[in-house]
Amino acid sequence: MTNLFGEFFGTMVLIIFGCGVVANVLLKKSKAEGAGWMVIAAGWGFAVTMGVFSAQATGAPQADLNPAVTLAKMMIGVYSLPHAIATMFAELAGAIVGAVVVWLAFLPHWEITEDKGAKLGIFCTAPAIRNTGANLLCEIIGTIMLVVVIFAIFSKPVGGIAPGVGPYLVGVLVWAIGLSLGGPTGYAINPARDLGPRIAHAILPIAGKGDSDWGYAWIPVVAPLIGGAIAFFIGQAAGLI
Repeated sequence: MTNLFGEFFGTMVLIIFGCGVVANVLLKKSKAEGAGWMVIAAGWGFAVTMGVFSAQATGAPQADLNPAVTLAKMMIGVYSLPHAIATMFAELAGAIVGAVVVWLAFLPHWEITEDKGAKLGIFCTAPAIRNTGANLLCEIIGTIMLVVVIFAIFSKPVGGIAPGVGPYLVGVLVWAIGLSLGGPTGYAINPARDLGPRIAHAILPIAGKGDSDWGYAWIPVVAPLIGGAIAFFIGQAAGLI
């Protein structure tokens, strides 16, 4: 299980850049305040690239950063069940720590930002229209597209890619998902990405924060895991794995 620190570290980097770009856009008196969805989607794409490189450099060659991806790879045979579970917890821990770093980086801005929903949105996702079935479906579809296209990028039919190119392509993929499918739910597509920062929001002394919306929290955890499992079967049927 030598990959655990790398998955922890890479996921921490992912969240620092990802939640960081949302904080930059939403918090009052940030120089990027109001920059909008295009900036957020691009920032998350870049965050994935930086996180993958960081994970690989610190001992996690798979660089999942996402329990849904880890689940799909377990179904392929990359991980045993205990190894997969340990990897998922390392990813969750990295996400919590990354969110704490974001809170520290913007420390004076929380108190002057009155919108409690905006503060929560920096840490985790929320639906534009709250509808359990539709929200689940959107997150499942987004995660399927994430995992299936990852399979496609690294598949034998593609013919292999040059070393170091993969993280850029996965970052572009996450950018594309944000631009195309991200609007309904904020595209968690990653249980650790949503649950870890949500836990941080709940435990940190954030000035003027509201509740952590635990009633919705299960959707961006369960739906990506379902999507990852479905993606395995699609990838297998399509000859990608």
